[in-house]
Amino acid sequence: MTTYVYGIAAASHLGLPDGMEGIGKPACPVRILKQGDLAAIVSDAPEDLKPKRRDLLAHQNVLSEAGAAGSVLPMRFGSLAPDDETVISVLGERADHYAERLRTLDGRVEYNVKASHNEQAVLHQVLAENPELRAMVEANRREGGGSHEQKLKLGEAVTSAVRAREASDSVEVRRALEPAAEAVAEGPEGTGWLANVSFLVSRKAADGFVAAVEELKSTQPHLDLKVHGPLPPYSFVDPGPAEPAE
Repeated sequence: MTTYVYGIAAASHLGLPDGMEGIGKPACPVRILKQGDLAAIVSDAPEDLKPKRRDLLAHQNVLSEAGAAGSVLPMRFGSLAPDDETVISVLGERADHYAERLRTLDGRVEYNVKASHNEQAVLHQVLAENPELRAMVEANRREGGGSHEQKLKLGEAVTSAVRAREASDSVEVRRALEPAAEAVAEGPEGTGWLANVSFLVSRKAADGFVAAVEELKSTQPHLDLKVHGPLPPYSFVDPGPAEPAE
């Protein structure tokens, strides 16, 4: 049976409720595998494992319960090992690395911030900041909307200005929020947002980080900011080198 890994913790700090259940339907019992000073929180993995809402919530719930007693290195949903023996072997091989990560992430959470443009607001902004664009708009207006070529040229100019603003605003989001965090990790690029950034924040400083986000919203109203957190610090676990463990 394939082993599903929820997270890694110090063996001395780990405590889970009796009968803790994890992913799967029926839910798989959660168990602890220990190696030296480390422990892995695992269960069996169902054959048809998919990121269903029920299983995503179960994964999160196990990590929340485990983290109540101390720092936990959260694994992302779908982390699998061939069997329990492989998990125990990896704990031994990477003991120093995992111990360092546990110390670094103790008492810290992750906030993920995705930023996108309010389309109308950013159009007004780029026009306000660009005299040449305003002149092109006004010229087209005097021509009753302008010729097809004029409209095409204006559209290309506006698109270029908005893309440049996306690049500068992506930098601004990180610059504005980075001082309130201890570490920053860029997320994967995707359609629909201009910035996808995760911030490692001390639990004690969480209110200050949230306040920094609200300040950014007020000073940059053309930005739509979506904040997710506090989350387990998935983006800062760093599983370590691929060798010698597979």
